[in-house]
This record gives sequence, structure tokens and C-alpha cells, in this order.
Amino acid sequence: MNWKRVWTIAVKEYRQFFRDHRTVAATMLLPLIQVILYGYLSSEVRHQPTIVWDTSQTAESRDLLRAFTNSSYFSIDYQAKSMGDLVRHIDDGHALAGIVIPPDYAKLLHEKKMPTVMVAVDASDATAAQTALSAAQAVGTSVTQHMIIRQLRLSGEPIPGVGVDVRTRAWYNPGLRQEVFIVPGVLALVMQFTMTFLSMSTIVRERELGTLEQLIVSPIRSSELMLGKMIPLMTIGYINVTTILLLAVFWFQVPILGSVVLLYFTVLAFFFTTLGMGTLVSTVAKTYVQAVQLIQFLLMPSMLLSGFIFPIDAMPTVLRWLSYLIPLRYFLTIVRGIIIKGVGIDYLWPQVLLLLVLGLAVFTTAVLRFQKRIDA
Repeated sequence: MNWKRVWTIAVKEYRQFFRDHRTVAATMLLPLIQVILYGYLSSEVRHQPTIVWDTSQTAESRDLLRAFTNSSYFSIDYQAKSMGDLVRHIDDGHALAGIVIPPDYAKLLHEKKMPTVMVAVDASDATAAQTALSAAQAVGTSVTQHMIIRQLRLSGEPIPGVGVDVRTRAWYNPGLRQEVFIVPGVLALVMQFTMTFLSMSTIVRERELGTLEQLIVSPIRSSELMLGKMIPLMTIGYINVTTILLLAVFWFQVPILGSVVLLYFTVLAFFFTTLGMGTLVSTVAKTYVQAVQLIQFLLMPSMLLSGFIFPIDAMPTVLRWLSYLIPLRYFLTIVRGIIIKGVGIDYLWPQVLLLLVLGLAVFTTAVLRFQKRIDA
């Protein structure tokens, strides 16, 4: 073996690799981003936003709420004025847990009776809900133990019935089935990956095959060319959505509680984001390999920061702020809200509006970058 020739070939490959700045950036930065994100992301949810309907309004009820806050699993951010107010906050996703304290809470404690406190948890995310339900039960047990110890110090003997009875409720997913949470998320994730790769491939492949020249010399405008390519992809996307929904309902037994029409409308808004992203990448990449690397560079952080795997509330502050730029975050909230909670546009309009704004921004940027010419 002639090692001189081997080295010559190796030097040529080094030069070709480092000459392609897009490939170098994608190859070097993607592993670093993945390590950093996985290092900071966690499935353990603490300080869950909680709404309280305290109909007792006594020092004893405030002590109980302080115990929930000190557990570090609940953050009391909202005060409800009625049960309907509590339900609305959990329905729209502002609160992930709700605590209801009865009006006779303090009176029952003084009578050495056990009052019942309800803790309702949004169980659309079964893993996070299980943690919150266990934490609520632990708070009730801890408060009861402290009351028993205090009673023993005062009277020297325990009194039956002293303590707090914390009754937990898992809303939207009483059985805490993982597939109820996972399947709607998979629908959103599959749509993002499929539509982004399809839109990227249609343009990059034509550039590599040389057929893009024929389109360039034609009287077709760039916007007309893009829309002509996007419409068939949207049709494929809707076929995929329908297939996944049928599998969800008839195979995984995941009921769709909300409006399918609203779901299909929001899917159209999400298509603008995914197709725009794929087209935008195709205007930057020179080859199919480059395009695939850039797509992975964009989609991996999008998946990790969207709330598909790791709860957004468990992320560090910087990553939570970055997640607001991820369209998949809003679409996941919409899909899970419609399918799992059965909520309508009156609850989801902020997410729908933000998704439309981001989708139009990405798609418009892609149209402006796409020039009906071959890059030099």
C-alpha cells in the first residue's frame, strides 16, 4: 500500500469538507446542541402553575396552601372566584393543577374532623400528572402527620379523624394512559418531519437533476412555482393526518373530544410553517445532503423544545423563552387541546394566532428568498 497516495486522497477530502461551510457547521454544531439540550432538559416537573379556589379564606387554609407551595411541585399563580373559573384556567392550559378548599375547612379542623380538599390535575401529560398527583397526596399526608404530632404534644394521645383528606382527580385522562398523550403529539411531529422533508426534496432534487433550468426559462413566476409545488404536498399531508387520526381512534382507542374541522384548519396553518421551512432550506442548500443536514439542524431542537418529550415547565428559563419561537410548540398545544381536552377556538385562539403569524413569516421569507434562477 502506498501511504503517500492515501495521504494525498485524505488531504483532498479534508479540503473538500472544510470548503463546504454549511456542511461543516451542521456537522460540528448539531452534536453540541444535542448534548447541551439533553443536559438541561428534564422530565421532572416542578412549580406547576396552579389555580386555587379557597372558599375558606382562613389562616388554616393559607397554611395548607403554603404546604403545597413548599413542596416545590405547585406554584400558586391564580386565584379562582368560582369553580367555572378554575375549570377555564385548566382548560386553556394556563394552570396545570387546581386546588379547591371547602368553606368549612377551618371549622372542621377545630372540631377534630377531617375536611376534604380536592386537587385536580391536567392529566393530558400522563407522566407529569402522575408526579403532581403523587405530590398532592404527599402534601396531604405530611400535613396530617404534623397535625397528629401537634395533637399528641397537647393531649398526649391521638384523636381519630385529625388531618386533611386530599382527594386527587386526573382530568381529561383519568386512566393516565400514555398513548392518549403520545399519539396526538406524534401526529404533530410526523407532520413536521414529513412536510419539511418533502418540500425540501422537491426543489433540491430538481436543482441536482438540472430540471430547474427548464422552469426558470419558462414564464412561470417564482411564487406560482412554489404554490404549484406546495398544493400536492398539502394534499399528501391531509391524507397522512386522516390516516393517523383513524389509527388513533380505532387502533389506540384515543377519542377525539373536540372539533375535527378546527383541527383540519389548524393543520393548514401548520403546513405553511413546515413547507416554508423546507423551502427555505432548499434555497440555502446546494445539494440534497446539505439540505438533509440543515433540516436535522433545525428539526432536532424544535422537537426537544416543543414539549413533545420534555415538559416546557421543567425547562430552564432560557430554553423556555426559546420555545416561544418553535411553531411545533403551539401546534402540539392545539392538537392535544382539541383531541384530549375537547376545547374549542375560544380557548385555543392565542395558539392559533401565533401559529399563523409564525407560519406566514416563515413561508413569506421562503418565497422572498426563492429566486427563479440557478445560484451561481
